[in-house]
Parts: sequence; C-alpha cells; structure tokens
Amino acid sequence: MIDDLDPVETREWIDSFDEVVKYRGEERATYLMEELSKRAMADGIPLPTAMTTPFRNTIAPADQKQMPGDLFMERRIRSLVRWNALAMVMRANDNDEGLGGHISSFSSSATLYDVGCNHFFRGADREHPGDLVFYQGHSAPGMYARSYLEGRLTEEQLDNFRREVDGHGLSSYPHPWLMPDYWQFPTVSMGLGPIQAIYQARLLKYQQDRGLLDHGDRNVWCFLGDGECDEPESLGAISLAGRERLGNLIFVVNCNLQRLDGPVRGNGKIIQELEGVFRGAGWDVLKVVWGRKWDPLLERDETGLLQKRMDEVCDGELQNYKYNGGAYTREHFFGKYPELLELVKDLSDEDIMYLNRGGHDPYKVYAAYAHAVAQHEKPTVILAMTVKGYGTGEAGEANNETHSLKKLDMDGLKAFRDRFGIPISDSELANVPYYRPAPDSPEMRYMLERREALGGFVPARRRGERSLDVPDLDAFKSQLKGSGERKISTTMAFVRILSSLAKDKAIGERVVPIVPDEARTFGMEGMFRQLGIYSSVGQRYTPHDAGQIMFYKEDIKGQILEEGINEAGAFSSWLAAATAYSTSDYPMVPFYIFYSMFGFQRIGDLAWAAGDSQARGFLIGATSGRTTLNGEGLQHQDGHSHLLAQTIPNCVSYDPTYSYELAVIIQDGLRRMYLERENRFYYITTMNENYPHPEMPAGAEEGIIRGMYRLRRSPREDGPRVQLMGSGAILREVEAAAELLASDYGIAADIWSVTSVNELARDGRVCQRWNRLHPEEEPRVPYVAELLADADGPAVLATDYITPYGEQLRAYLPRSYTVLGTDGFGRSDTRAKLRQHFEVSREYIALAALGALAAEGAVEPAKVVEARRDLAIDPDKIDPMLA
Repeated sequence: MIDDLDPVETREWIDSFDEVVKYRGEERATYLMEELSKRAMADGIPLPTAMTTPFRNTIAPADQKQMPGDLFMERRIRSLVRWNALAMVMRANDNDEGLGGHISSFSSSATLYDVGCNHFFRGADREHPGDLVFYQGHSAPGMYARSYLEGRLTEEQLDNFRREVDGHGLSSYPHPWLMPDYWQFPTVSMGLGPIQAIYQARLLKYQQDRGLLDHGDRNVWCFLGDGECDEPESLGAISLAGRERLGNLIFVVNCNLQRLDGPVRGNGKIIQELEGVFRGAGWDVLKVVWGRKWDPLLERDETGLLQKRMDEVCDGELQNYKYNGGAYTREHFFGKYPELLELVKDLSDEDIMYLNRGGHDPYKVYAAYAHAVAQHEKPTVILAMTVKGYGTGEAGEANNETHSLKKLDMDGLKAFRDRFGIPISDSELANVPYYRPAPDSPEMRYMLERREALGGFVPARRRGERSLDVPDLDAFKSQLKGSGERKISTTMAFVRILSSLAKDKAIGERVVPIVPDEARTFGMEGMFRQLGIYSSVGQRYTPHDAGQIMFYKEDIKGQILEEGINEAGAFSSWLAAATAYSTSDYPMVPFYIFYSMFGFQRIGDLAWAAGDSQARGFLIGATSGRTTLNGEGLQHQDGHSHLLAQTIPNCVSYDPTYSYELAVIIQDGLRRMYLERENRFYYITTMNENYPHPEMPAGAEEGIIRGMYRLRRSPREDGPRVQLMGSGAILREVEAAAELLASDYGIAADIWSVTSVNELARDGRVCQRWNRLHPEEEPRVPYVAELLADADGPAVLATDYITPYGEQLRAYLPRSYTVLGTDGFGRSDTRAKLRQHFEVSREYIALAALGALAAEGAVEPAKVVEARRDLAIDPDKIDPMLA
C-alpha cells in the first residue's frame, strides 16, 4: 500500500471530486475518472488492478428505494415462517428414523426469500408468464413453512417431511420428479442451480429474439450460497451471462461466510472475492453487507477508520464477533482504534451484538432487489452478508457446526420462540407444534393479498399440457429406403433427419440444434446457412468464408446454439429447452449433439438433474463406441455411456446401426414426448464410420423401438445354428461373422439387431418383478426371451461397449449366452486393429460362436482350436481389460 506523502493535497483532490459529484452529477464524475485513467495509461503510470469496492453497501442510504407494504406484518410473517420451518425439521428429527433436515441455511436467508415473496417473485396465474426461481436446496424447509401458512400444504404433509415413499410427504430438497406441481428445478446438487439459471435466462432471450415468445420483464432468480461458489459450475458460465447482457438474470448469493465445516474464506473476504469475479465478468454487483443499524455509525465516522476496519477484518473474525457476542466485538473489532471505541461508547454490548448484517435487513434487501429488477442491460448479482443459523442462539448462530444443526434444546427453543414472538406456551413447547393464525387474521390476509397481487403462489410448476403435431414415419422416407451403394455414417443420417425436422411446418421452428463447437466434426456445417447460428447481437463482421455455400452465418434469429467448448453449458442449454414445455408452456425440441465420451461421463450430475426435471428432448452421442472413433485414442473413445444412461430411470437409450433404425427411434420419441407428453428423454448414439445402409425390413418398427429384431435368418436348415446379436458399430462385424461361419464352418447364424440392451433389460426386470409378486398368474415373458424362444442354438452378443452392458440380458435368456465387449482403455489405431484388440472383430465373434456350440456338444472342441488357428487368434494374447 502506497503511503500518503501529502494528506492536504489528497484532501483537496477528494474535495474537488465531491464538488463535481454534487454540482455536475455522477455522469460527469465518471467521465473525468475515465479521462484520468486514460491519461495515466498513456503516460505509463500503473493503475490499481482491483475490481472491488470498499466493504460496504453498494447502494447508499440516500439512494435506497423506499420499501412499501406493512413492514410490521411482514416481520410477523417472516417469524412464523422461521418457526414452522424449525418445527418441521425438529419433528422429523425426533421420529424413530431421525430423518432430520437443515435449519441453518434457511435461518440465514429467510429475509432474502421473504422480501422476494412479498414484493418481487411473480407467479404465472395471470397473463404474466411468471418469474423462474432457483431456490437454494438446503432452504427447502422455509419454502414448505411458507406454503403451510398460505394453506397450500397441510400439517400432515409437514409431518411427513422426508417421508416420501407413501406419496404423502415432502421431498428433502427441491425435486420436481417427486413434487411435480411444486418444485420447478432441482438445485441441491450444489453448482447446478447457477449454471442452469444462466442458460434458462439465455433461452428466454433466444426465444424472444427469434420471435417465438414475448417474455416481457420476466426474470430468472437464482439463490445460492457463498460456499457453493467453490463449485466450478457456479461461476463457470457467468462470463456468458455478462457477454450476452442477460438483464433478466439475478443471482442472490447468501454470504453467511460458512461452509459445512467452517468459514468459506476464513483468512480473506468471500464477498470481496466474488465482487471482483462477477464485476470482471460484466455483471452489475450489489453488495448488501451492513444493515441499517450501521448507517448512523458510518455517517458519524469522520475519521474513515470504521470503513478501514471493515475493509481489513477477515471473515473468520467476522464469524467470531457474531459467535462471541457484543463485548468481544467491542474489544476486538472497535477496540483496534481508540476513535472507534469512542464512536460506540453509548452502545451497550447488546446493542453492538445486534448491529445487523445487510441480508437480515428487509430495507437493504428490498433496495437491492428493486435496483436489480430495474437493470435490463446486464445480469445482476446481490452479495448479501448474513449469519448462518441466525436466531438459533448459542446452539447454532455462526457456529462452525451449525450446518448440521437439527434441533434446539428447551432453553434454545424458548429463546427462539421469544425472539420471534411466537404465541406458544411453555407447556406446549416440548411437542414443537406448528403455528398458523386463523385464516381471517391480518397476517394471513396480508400474505395472500401479496401473492394475489404478484400473480399466484411460488414455488409452483406447470406440468405442460400442450401437445405438438409430430411428423409421421413417412416423413423420413429417404432414411427408410436406405442409401443404396452410397456409404454414409449414422451421424450423417441423423443430420439429414434433423434438417428435415427443422423444415417441418408443425414443429420446425421449435427444433433447437445444440453443439459444443463440433458442428463441422458432425457434418452439420450445411445447417449454418439454412438455420443460422444464434447470436444476440447478430453478425457484426463478414466471415472469411462468406462466399461459400456453408459459410459461418450468425444471426439474431439463428436457430442453432453453438456453445463453444463447454459440455456443461451446452447440456444446461439443452436442459433449459427440454423443460420449456413447463417453464414457458411452450414445448421445444432440443437436440444436443456431442462426442459420446464427453456426455454422461462429463456431465452426469446435470443428466441426473434432467431426469429429475422431467426433461423432454434428444441427446445424440456422436462418434460413439470404443472402436469407431479410430484416430483419437483413450480420452475420446466411449465404451460405457449406455451404462451411465441406464442409471437414469426416465432416460431411454438406443445404439442404432442403420439410418432406418435411427428414423424409427426419433419419430417414436417425438410421438411419446411431444404428442403423448411422456416425461422421458432420449440418448441415441451415432457413429462416424461410413458404410451402405439397407432398406428397412418389413415389420421391424416394433422390434426397433422395444430393443431388438431379427435382421436376417440364415437360409440353412441343417447343421448347428447360432443366434448372433449386435448393435451400433459392431453389428456389421456380426453380419460378417455370420458369413464366415456359414462359408468356412457350415454353421447357420441368425442375425439380430439389438437397438437397445437397456430397454430389453428394463423390460426383463419388469417381467421378473411381476412374476415374483403374482405367483398364481401366468408368468410374463421378457421380450428378448420371447424373440429367441423358437430360435435354435446359443446366443452371442457383441457390442462396442464394455461387457457389463450386454451382461444385463443374461438373466432373461434361457439359453447359453456369450457377451463380447470392449473392456479396457481405448487407444488409437485402425478400426480393424481396434476390434481385434478388444476381441469384438468378426473373427472373435465367429470363434465365440464355435466355442458356445462346442460347450453344448454341437461341434468338437478340436474344431474350435482349428478355427482359432485359421483365424490367426493368439490364445496367449493379453486380456484387453488389463492391457
């Protein structure tokens, strides 16, 4: 820090600046500062690099917008909400299971939510589409407590907090799947709420710019914690929000200065750190640090030492002050400078203890919110300092262990009751009863009137009742007819299907192609000119390839979302579009196309959130399989994405080989998601390997959708027979193996295309469970077993995925069953070499078939050994899983 060598001169400069502000206004002052900065830079004088302002409120008391409404009534309502949230968690924790819950996070943020619910969060009951609010997951008890007061939830439901199995309870955190009329977004997996909020806000702007919807002054609010900002997803996309100037986005960061285990930045200042990060990303930053009880002290402090002390104290000490009380604060905060002790000499220790933080002051919070909703040029972040466990006294207030606080002892409970004025007697207190005033009480009338004025209750979720007219299968005739002698990839076939859908009169404008900087890799550059790449500012330059047919065309009405090298952001963008049927009552049809290796593996938590959110749309795992992407190697070759997809109950996944399979799957998905409004989403893998695509066999549609159909039956009727099954990249190796078995070994081989092992396995589990629970009924037969019931010989399945994928079917096949897969790390080589390495080539498939026949006594073991030699297979080769 540079010493002040001439304080008098410094004072003259400051006085001059103050005069400019007073008589010429802020704009003139800003202009002069900018000119001075330019001059300093021109003269090579280094400037301060800090992106932070002093540790105080951004909005000065004189500039605060006056808070409307009945402030006494709002404090009363806030106190009732606090009590019922505490009671719900304590009662849940007192049951035999000790289900528990969280008190401290909502205790710190109650005012932040209360001001929003009373004055800002618009519902969707009127013509306004309603704001979108991402609630901090650990604050869910507070939302339930308010809904109880509003009459939306019953006492029985509150008593069933975290008791969901019987269908009468409340989910522990925001989960739309479990409470489909209440929660809109799953947010408790920390970091996912912020990144989803950013892309929701961008989607609203995308829809507005394309002329699809008029969102007017609709806002997206996102509540998160300061500790949550350590998650890469929390801050990883804020630059997009700044770059896109998302004035419809408001972050509220509850800065209670504590993580689960201790301070967020004990040796620093998290609010200052976040201010710099957000300001640098182009956000409007509002700090709500100190409550109004500090205003007189700041006004009386002529020395500037109070501000200096505020700036220099670290967060760990701020927590100590709140935890240790007023006397400690007097000694350790004000006591550093004698002038500050003089400043507070008329305040008692109790007065000092209750010098409030900004996040607990409704006046300060209202002023920040009012400023934020008036900001239309850039996103806003509100950094509000609070106390974790606020109101819980010594048991939890600013305590390192407060996050896990589930209950208060009797003394603590009495203190909480008295502090917030809850009319419950000592004799009733042991049962921690809920309290709700009479329906005609002033509190209830006021609360309901506020929500009525704002357009209805929040949280609330629309189920989305609007269906779309989807194209019939005939719309994809060119894919059903095959490619003739022309060799194409399934990725190319998909691009043609997507192009057709984008031209469809009924749903074309709703199709949203999303790519993470790989459109040219996937052969989609032809769509640049056709659809345009969305840009919120249009195209301000002439691209160097403007003279070409497939030039890089950006447009404010562009349809393609090109997200850059950003899988998490691209998926969040897809998720926003995939839930638009609910958030905006406007179904959209998003297709997110990505390297399959960087899909579920990279963004598995967001994919799980998509299931919880009841997303509807298509994920396309392009260049899939461990051997089809032959030149890229270990980091790029996917052998397990379908197993990861299987973990999400409402994700339907397919691994097609031919273009007609792809067309049938996509058309059926459109029908189920957008016509029948089923809450499911699709994961479909495609490949970059080129080969001819045949015409669709008659009657194959049902099998394609259900997961398996017979592609070809061997005409040979005599001798041993095997059932060869394959999918995706390896189905053609299966077909080649069948020819090899027939020509060289006299073995008949039927060929089955397995479009979805996952769907077959789910069907098998459903049948098994039904049979187990209905022992007196006729047993149900799994679809895969039904198909193979009249087929002779052992079954061999080969896929481009690890063997556990195919092993899912073993329990449902009443015959010998062999699974070949691509276990082990990927590597770079030719496709033929890779398939030999992973032992899924035609030679290994044929050998596996012969081995299975030998095990059944249909051929001699010597024939297997002979084939092994003929096929140049080394029996001592290292297992690829270990290589």
